[in-house]
Amino acid sequence: MAEHNDLGAWGEQTACDHLTTKGYAIVARNVRVANHEIDVIATKGHRIAFVEVKTRRTSIVDPLLAINRQRMNRMTAAANAYIKSYGIPMEPQFDVITIVGTPDNFELQHYPDAFRPPLRTR
Repeated sequence: MAEHNDLGAWGEQTACDHLTTKGYAIVARNVRVANHEIDVIATKGHRIAFVEVKTRRTSIVDPLLAINRQRMNRMTAAANAYIKSYGIPMEPQFDVITIVGTPDNFELQHYPDAFRPPLRTR
């Protein structure tokens, strides 16, 4: 596996560990739906969280910059397809977790309910 894939897998596991300690139940990881991937799907209370995990070795480029309008649209489309296909009655939220560093020394930031689905314009 390529080094960046190892870093991403470690970041997703670290994010799942964090979510679990915050009371979330992990439902699925790396779900492909509507030609998009959802990194982590978790539930807490009456909400279902669709979580995007961004892992970087250094903070030279802020990982939050990767969460642009296009990424939000993809996450929303995938979440909508997932909710419809499984008949999920829970209220959705979109979380972002950024991890900067290595397994020996890292900083994790969790942004629950980071954004509302963008409105579509025609």
